[in-house]
Amino acid sequence: MTIRILVADDQEGIRAAFRMVLDAQPDMTVIAEAGDGNGAVEQARLLRPDVVLADVRMPGMDGLGVTRALAGPDVAEPIRVIVVTTFDLDEYVHTALRNGACGYLLKRSGPTLMVEAVRAAMAGDTLISPQITVRLLRHMLPAEPPEPPEVPLSEREREVVRLLATGRSNAEIAEELFISAGTVKNHLANVQRKLGTANRVGIAAWAWSSGLVARLPPGRPGASSPGFPQPDGFPQAGARRLDVTTGPA
Repeated sequence: MTIRILVADDQEGIRAAFRMVLDAQPDMTVIAEAGDGNGAVEQARLLRPDVVLADVRMPGMDGLGVTRALAGPDVAEPIRVIVVTTFDLDEYVHTALRNGACGYLLKRSGPTLMVEAVRAAMAGDTLISPQITVRLLRHMLPAEPPEPPEVPLSEREREVVRLLATGRSNAEIAEELFISAGTVKNHLANVQRKLGTANRVGIAAWAWSSGLVARLPPGRPGASSPGFPQPDGFPQAGARRLDVTTGPA
């Protein structure tokens, strides 16, 4: 099955970069683009894509309005919408999710996470950028974190989970632990199986709520999105080579 995608962003270069990433996947194709919110809603209702990627700030109707129009609680036949934006604001995240979004990604999170978010949406899951997830999950910490429950994770798997839960990408985890990104991905796949979680957001939620991750003071890496390194962003349109690691973790 080929996943049909509509990309809505007011910047032509961003739309071209998204198209290049998505069309490079064997199971995805971009069927249409829109440069404003009203056009996105009109095309989505006409073409019925499987997934819409919508920026927040667009002329006319913004991406939050697009999300509500296509996926809101009053929509009889909702369409999956993933918000992809530069705005790391809790208000936008909460509004997007209330309006029915099945994902909220920061553009600086890079192409790998976008591909993962599309596949997660098709599986009925919601994926949020790790930078935002870390901030939201910190509020779940109890005053006195409990002892981590007995889950048969190896010490290496626990190291990987701790780093993931503080917002690291697979590449950053690999660099910090001196292992390959493929090995990180394998560890996370094993952790997902052991915990019974659907994706890396579920792993992070378990790590924070179980007390596996120690409370971080403000300003420490992972405590807030500006404080830790970000993975590479999207390639420029016309780039000659695209290397995207796909998969659930």
